[in-house]
Amino acid sequence: MKRFFRDNGLLLVLIAVLLAAVLAVGSAILGANPLTNFMEIVSTPFRAISSTVAGWAQEQYDRTFQYDALEQANEELRRRVAALEELEREYQDAIREKERLEELLGLAEQRPELTYEDAEVTRRTSDNWQSNLTINKGAGDGVALNDCVIDQYGNLVGVVTEVGSNWALVSTVLDPDVELGGRVARTDDNAVLEGDFALMLEGRLKLSYLPEDAQLVSGDQVVTSGLGEVYPEGLVVGSVTGLFTEADGVSRYAQVEPAADLDSVRYIYVITDFGASG
Repeated sequence: MKRFFRDNGLLLVLIAVLLAAVLAVGSAILGANPLTNFMEIVSTPFRAISSTVAGWAQEQYDRTFQYDALEQANEELRRRVAALEELEREYQDAIREKERLEELLGLAEQRPELTYEDAEVTRRTSDNWQSNLTINKGAGDGVALNDCVIDQYGNLVGVVTEVGSNWALVSTVLDPDVELGGRVARTDDNAVLEGDFALMLEGRLKLSYLPEDAQLVSGDQVVTSGLGEVYPEGLVVGSVTGLFTEADGVSRYAQVEPAADLDSVRYIYVITDFGASG
């Protein structure tokens, strides 16, 4: 029914107007008589139609006006929500930055002999041959080759192997090109930490050249030994996951799972100086 009125509304209005005009002329000519009563009876349905059409037109106008008002209100709400979401992001960023600075302060208090340069990971490269991170600090910030890189908890991430003016490449502890002295914290056994192509795919590295009488157990913490004074000592590398025998049937090695989350670490600290002598 509404569709009928919508499609034929103008025609009905014209008919109603013409009919009203005819009735007015007829009333003026004939006066009050039975014919007038007849004309009134005949015109009543058309008056109802005219009233319905007018009501429909008013309803359409009100609906259009209300829709526009609601659309404007919704747009304003969307702008306010977007502004609040932006404030929330800024707030969360501020909290993370505060936590990061507090963690750096904690590291500095624990190891006052170390000098740090904070940086951010900008790219990751991990495949069958390498495991690298690119950071946004370089020679212009005091970063140099062989600088150790740690995460916010002091865990060793890797070693700087290439330096640009404002960037550096960090080979993670899993990379086959990385080799540094390691020490089992519980037993004080010294060995060599090195990346391995096969183990890299499993997210582990090797602790090789263990003493023959080394008694390692799963979970033993492994740290840097500092021997040779190329790298600082006492940096947490990871924990032993198992003890194995090399292919020669004599030498033994341990598999080590890194303590740092190399897949998601974002903020890191480059140790630019560790007070080594010589």
